Amino acid sequence: MFKKVMVILLAVLLAASILAGCGNRGAEGLSEDGAKGTVKLGYVNWVDVIALTNVATIILEDTMGYQVESTLADLAPIYTSIASGSTDAYLGTWLPLTHAVHMEKYGDDLEILGTVYEEGVQGLAVPAYMDINSIEELVGNEALVDNRIVGVDPGAGIMKAAEEAIEEYGLDLKLINGSDPTMTAALSKAIAAEEPIVITGWKPHWKFTRYDLKLLEDPKLCFGEEEKAYNIARLGLSEDMPEVAEFLRNMYLSIDQVQEIIYMMETSDADDKEVCRGWISQNIEVVNSWLPEGYTVQ
Repeated sequence: MFKKVMVILLAVLLAASILAGCGNRGAEGLSEDGAKGTVKLGYVNWVDVIALTNVATIILEDTMGYQVESTLADLAPIYTSIASGSTDAYLGTWLPLTHAVHMEKYGDDLEILGTVYEEGVQGLAVPAYMDINSIEELVGNEALVDNRIVGVDPGAGIMKAAEEAIEEYGLDLKLINGSDPTMTAALSKAIAAEEPIVITGWKPHWKFTRYDLKLLEDPKLCFGEEEKAYNIARLGLSEDMPEVAEFLRNMYLSIDQVQEIIYMMETSDADDKEVCRGWISQNIEVVNSWLPEGYTVQ
């Protein structure tokens, strides 16, 4: 009888130990609330990054069973956080030019997982009704646009390129710091009044779908040529959360698909996340091609 009690007691203790171990496991085991673990994503207030982050969050949570914590920040702190291991991933690093300064500083302390989209372009943009087609043609016409370029976040690579363009082309223009929302608000106001304006512009972005805009020719290539966007991660993510890393490595959209999502977000009254969920439901075959074996979006 004593032996039977001891056997039962040992079995109970062993089961409790296993359950406790499962409760403390990372991404590949279940936490106490049933989630596999928490994926920490950093994002900036740019529409393409917001779209990609929402799509990834929905898939990680709804299909793969993870929790996701998304933190909005400026670009430089996000790279610092990924390099230190505090943030797991960022979706949308532009290379070879736009984010080169950050990659030169932190590249050895993070991992490039894969290309998330291609054919990214950036430069100075104007409404199509303006009779200016090249950055060179702005020289001597700066007063036409109140001697300013309406920009975005000061830490953005496109802002560094814009500063270089002002110097290289000898422009009497001041680069105005702001954000994507403040820049597009200024653009919308100018277009409604058919007034001239110069902004920092890039594709993919909904403004090129909504408005008739043109990127000014840049013969000095201050803004570079076509770029690719990459998903980056902290060192160790591939070992700690291999299926998360695999998913982010496989996640790939065409430039038109990214444009489609961000335009849907801009023109819908629904929450951005719900808009992205709708896009996923309309593109199941594409999304399933990103998933590790054993997962499917229904």
